[in-house]
Amino acid sequence: MTDADLDAAADALRAGDLVVYPTETVYGLGADATDPAAVERVFAAKDRDREKPVSMAVPDVETALEYTAPTAEERAFMHEFLPGPVTLLVDRTDALPDVLTAGGERVGVRVPDHEMALDLLERFEPITATSANVSGTGSVRELDELGDPIREAAAVLIDGGRTPGGGSTVVDVSTGEILRRGALADEIDAWL
Repeated sequence: MTDADLDAAADALRAGDLVVYPTETVYGLGADATDPAAVERVFAAKDRDREKPVSMAVPDVETALEYTAPTAEERAFMHEFLPGPVTLLVDRTDALPDVLTAGGERVGVRVPDHEMALDLLERFEPITATSANVSGTGSVRELDELGDPIREAAAVLIDGGRTPGGGSTVVDVSTGEILRRGALADEIDAWL
């Protein structure tokens, strides 16, 4: 993967197109998280229930603060566990469309601990952070595993080789709950 490939992916995101990118867990399906039409294309490609929100990825905690309104405790959590295989639920701002959050007031925030994902996010943010698979099918750890609906919907595929797999741990600090256990869940339990 070259800088030109990452630039092409960022250009595709700016144009409202979808991209597939590697993370420290599985491949993600990215679109401009602030563009309702682009986010809708993510739902369509995944055949995802519109009542299930999609998370967003940003390059760092500071950027997350441009789109969210975390409490002091949530900020402390972000600084402790991001970047990493963690999705934190926080209040969103009006910069994010309702379609991203299924109309809810909270959004999942990811800062992937993966060099290519971060290089892409330095070029364009925020992007959707959802697995690059049709809903109900297995997560994708290599581009060869991509299903046709996702492959056909994406303008650019960023090949980062095989990813480690697993899912991010989803956390709601406001309630002290882990909503989905994944990597770092024991450390997060201890922190909570």
